[in-house]
Amino acid sequence: MRLFMSIDMEGMPFIASGEHLYIKGALFSEARRIATRITLWTAEAFHQRGFNEVVIADSHGPMVNLDVESLPEYVTLIRGFPRPLSMVTGVEKADAVVFLGYHSKAGTPKSTFDHTYSSAIIDSLEINGTPASEFLLNTYTAGHFNKPVIMVAGDKALIEEDVARYTPWATRVTLKESYSRFASSSPSLEKIRKELEKAVVEAVERLNKGEAKPLRARYPVEVKVRFLGTEMADVAELLPLIERIDGKTVKYVARDIVEAYRIFELLLAAAPKLYPYSVIPT
Repeated sequence: MRLFMSIDMEGMPFIASGEHLYIKGALFSEARRIATRITLWTAEAFHQRGFNEVVIADSHGPMVNLDVESLPEYVTLIRGFPRPLSMVTGVEKADAVVFLGYHSKAGTPKSTFDHTYSSAIIDSLEINGTPASEFLLNTYTAGHFNKPVIMVAGDKALIEEDVARYTPWATRVTLKESYSRFASSSPSLEKIRKELEKAVVEAVERLNKGEAKPLRARYPVEVKVRFLGTEMADVAELLPLIERIDGKTVKYVARDIVEAYRIFELLLAAAPKLYPYSVIPT
């Protein structure tokens, strides 16, 4: 069997400073070690329970975060940006899906680094009228290919809200509990490792019993994007399929979630060109 794992950083334990999140950040090397360790522990646990191949999508920022020198033979790593389906490129070839280090959507209180895809560009994202996190967007995309999300690990707010609501069959591991956008507490790495291994066992059991389900969006898909600045909506409006709702908000309709995702990526890729200090989507 083949497992697909998408790895983000903001929901990883102990990540609390902006210096953790950028390649030139003073604490980036620490964050890279933590994320790599969490990822490899999880991959190994699934490998021991029947997944002979694990495809890992490095999905934070410029998407070159994980340490590649310690990857086992059964792992394939997807790196770099842009790519066809961003954080879930390669998901269509998997039997099951896991998200690690995931965080809450923009506007979530007491959630470390709450944002939706890019804190420098996006104020909010709605899919068919539902406020969407990266988790929900990526879960819908996996569902389009009939792939179930069987395990999610990340920030407590995401775990207890979106994950519990939309994928109750997925096992859940809280890697951190936030006090504010830039403060959180995390258990020891040893305790996290035990929780991950326990969650993996349960996730495989539920998958084998047929309890894990793909989550599918309603088609066609209506997407609303609210930008942080009106000039970003100005650029988005240049596409004929985009409808301007107000100063910062645009809307479009896509035939399915894959098309919706690709249009969304295009809008974000265009917006930062007016702002050289903006970051690549995270």
